[in-house]
Amino acid sequence: MAQPEGQEKPQKAEKKEKAKKEKAEKPVEKKVDENFRYIVRIMNSDIDGNKSVLMGIQNVKGVGPRVAAVIAKRTGIKPSEKMGDLSEAQTDAIEKIIASYPEFAPSWAVNRQNDVETGEDMHIFGVDLDIVKKDDINRMKMIRCYKGVRHEQGQKVRGQKTRSNGRTGLTMGVSRQKAQQPGSSASSEKK
Repeated sequence: MAQPEGQEKPQKAEKKEKAKKEKAEKPVEKKVDENFRYIVRIMNSDIDGNKSVLMGIQNVKGVGPRVAAVIAKRTGIKPSEKMGDLSEAQTDAIEKIIASYPEFAPSWAVNRQNDVETGEDMHIFGVDLDIVKKDDINRMKMIRCYKGVRHEQGQKVRGQKTRSNGRTGLTMGVSRQKAQQPGSSASSEKK
């Protein structure tokens, strides 16, 4: 490629020096906010402050992507904002909206429809979710329904096949007979 007159091709060493100077000129500045919280506590869950609001809210047990998006929209907080940058008032607002989620959510969007004991539609969060799940499994075991029996036995509950997967206990493989050498088997039969 031809160079225009009056210009010389820069050498590789010169290019490297220029690149080093440019890097040295650009100071590396990280925005360190004094109010940044590295751990945010919402609904008895510790949330990493570096996560976005949309991903951070999902750390609360019982909140998935859809519920998190609804909560972020209700609070008016940008879903891409970091959890650690939120003020205490904003995290309190998120917590209140999470607690009141069943009031404004449609019945198909809650995780506990037509509760066995109360007959209400509820959305359960946090440790309560584990307790309710354990109670449901115990109720199935007590009434001796098929699912309860399968839970007691430690077998698969939802109709999956159990021939090859979900095996517990001792591992039983296919036993093979020892391979005999062709010369020795023929000589032993003749005797």
